[in-house]
Amino acid sequence: MAAPTATAALSASVYAPGDQMLLTVTYSDADTKPLTVTIVVSDAQGNSSAPVRVTAIIDPLAVTVTDNSGRIWTRVSDNGAVAVYRAVA
Repeated sequence: MAAPTATAALSASVYAPGDQMLLTVTYSDADTKPLTVTIVVSDAQGNSSAPVRVTAIIDPLAVTVTDNSGRIWTRVSDNGAVAVYRAVA
């Protein structure tokens, strides 16, 4: 199994106390694969619905952000590949 990968970038390299800090984390896992389920409903007369598909991720990833000052990082957004976190300097 491949290990997940991540890269991160802060919105600046220097902050004044009280400044908003934004952290962008880009992450992935090469061996995470979506599962696709296809559903067709049929009646006794042989009539069938159009196929309906739903997907799920079997091995979801979780992003955890901590720093050495104990600052609280709040998730702003996360689409499953890029997460943005906010904290105050």
